[in-house]
Amino acid sequence: MENTRILPYILSIRCAEKPKRELKMFETTIAGSLPRPDWLAEPETLKGGWKLSGEELEQGKRRACKEWIRHQEDIGINILTDGEVFRTHFVHSFLEKIEGIDQDKKTLMGIRDNRYNLEVPTVTGPVSRPAPVFLDDFKYTRSLTDKQLKITLPGPMTICDTIADAHYGSRPEMAMAFAEILNQEAKDLEAAGADVVQFDEPAFNVFMDDVCEWGIDTLNRSLEGLQCTKAVHICYGYGIEENNRWKETLGNEWRQYDAIFPSLNKSHVDQVSLECASSHVPLSVMRHLSDKQLMVGCIAVTADRVETPEEVAATIKEAMNYVDPEQILPCTNCGMTPISYDIALAKLKSLTAGAELARQAL
Repeated sequence: MENTRILPYILSIRCAEKPKRELKMFETTIAGSLPRPDWLAEPETLKGGWKLSGEELEQGKRRACKEWIRHQEDIGINILTDGEVFRTHFVHSFLEKIEGIDQDKKTLMGIRDNRYNLEVPTVTGPVSRPAPVFLDDFKYTRSLTDKQLKITLPGPMTICDTIADAHYGSRPEMAMAFAEILNQEAKDLEAAGADVVQFDEPAFNVFMDDVCEWGIDTLNRSLEGLQCTKAVHICYGYGIEENNRWKETLGNEWRQYDAIFPSLNKSHVDQVSLECASSHVPLSVMRHLSDKQLMVGCIAVTADRVETPEEVAATIKEAMNYVDPEQILPCTNCGMTPISYDIALAKLKSLTAGAELARQAL
């Protein structure tokens, strides 16, 4: 009888002793890209060309990745990324390995609801993924750190707004085809150790009706079956003059998120990003995302100044007016490829220092 009473107590002690990852308030992360060093690629531009070639280029990418992993660890970023240093573009670098796309057949196409025009590759047949696209690069990155690690992928709606269609004749149909491919890629990355898989969907902030009609469905298909943390990054666009001019027309309050956040709150994603630093996004839109974690942009993609830790902490404090502290992941507004290496480093230092100030304030 005595042993019957003691056994549950012993089992509870053993369960309590099982090591778990310590959860930290205001875990910091990065939206995606970080500046590629000037010895590797043309700096401070979104699609800067490589300065190396062949095997030297491949080793250079790995060196740049390793340097950014070490920087993030030293600075104290909680959820790391490879900085997307293996890529020249967040969409086209993925599409280069997808069959059914004629890379040589260029079509002039309006991007982001005709905000600007580009000549882009053309889908000429059913799309398929003959082999994993980012897996080898991710495995290398995973070997560099035991910290939490995030990998980013283009979202299906944004892919369809970045490539011409001469086969499907329907954006929802083509997006769903890409969603199935992205799901295969995400599962391979999860199996290789990805803690977070993030889909980048800037087109969500342009085609709001489409987001609710079919965009969420294609995003959910991309996430299907994943057990890791699932994130979506949405933004107003950075790094090119056309985006800056468009934002100048939006007035003093940017309320586009009001139209899509309620639907996103019902989606299968765990984390949603929004810009809060040096933007006109009213933080009250966070109320639509009561069931999600928020990647709260406390660092702007600005080349001329570095936020202070106090400014970062103030942004976090303001966010707490609308969501619980446990929901907040201090983050960058967007990818930081367009700014200088040193400025990006300084901004990440302010991000972690500001998050620590916010923790102390609690």
